[in-house]
Amino acid sequence: MAKRKSKADPEDLPDAPSKPAQQNDDGSGSDEDMDMVNVDFEWFDPQPAVDFHGLKTLLRQLLDVDAQLFDLSELTDLILSQPTLGSTVKVDGNETDPYAFLTVLNLQTHKDKKVIRDLTNYLENKSASIPALRPLLDPTAPSSQVGLILTERFINMPHEIVPPMYTMLVEEISWALSENEPYAFTHYLVLSKCYSEIASSLPGTDAPRGKKARKSRGEDGDGEEFYFHPEDEKLHEYALGWASFEYDTPVDEGASDAKRAFQELGVKPKGHLMLIEAGRFEEAVGGVVTFLGGQ
Repeated sequence: MAKRKSKADPEDLPDAPSKPAQQNDDGSGSDEDMDMVNVDFEWFDPQPAVDFHGLKTLLRQLLDVDAQLFDLSELTDLILSQPTLGSTVKVDGNETDPYAFLTVLNLQTHKDKKVIRDLTNYLENKSASIPALRPLLDPTAPSSQVGLILTERFINMPHEIVPPMYTMLVEEISWALSENEPYAFTHYLVLSKCYSEIASSLPGTDAPRGKKARKSRGEDGDGEEFYFHPEDEKLHEYALGWASFEYDTPVDEGASDAKRAFQELGVKPKGHLMLIEAGRFEEAVGGVVTFLGGQ
């Protein structure tokens, strides 16, 4: 059964056209020529029996080239071990793979698990631009209860699916606390992704023209950043701090061009962290709901 109820996407979701769009005189397609497809999304609890491979794939996408540094099977199992917390989003029923997910893990409660130790050490090494974060990640400091929020979705998913996942998470944490479960977080740490643009290494005639994504200047003022998850821009307003970081795994020359699906310049993905005090998390979720037009 659906987690709350089936919900139609608030907007008509443009999908791949069933027939080629007619071209204007300048060679560009017209929005009016593109067929529109209505898609119904359903929100589910994580399902251990069916979601392992789908969640693991989304985690690999979230962690990008550094995914190989972690035991994703152990991390997926950990997410699935708390099926009443967090959400998946599906299109064709509960037995299909998720198109998106959101969950939270208690870094203190799971500190003895290898994948959490590896993740905590990794995040600590990336936290130089967030001075308040490093002491919170110290596993010997039990007074800090950091909830690590992991969320990812396929790139063509509409952003309207995000507010319900966050609002349901707030409700679920409240219910869990009423049952004395270990989710009395002092802080939330959101792990996400952003990217910067770099000049393409391809000849100019081979670089497709496209629309530029919305951009934002990094907190340190050092260049412009683009967000794969538009809600990150709103979460910044409620955060103690945020930081973007380079991945540890080297990539081959030309990798940026391979990720340049929608714009002229090459795309260089980076990790992104946001630290939010627990007392402001519900307010931050409300901001995301308003920002993304959720119901």
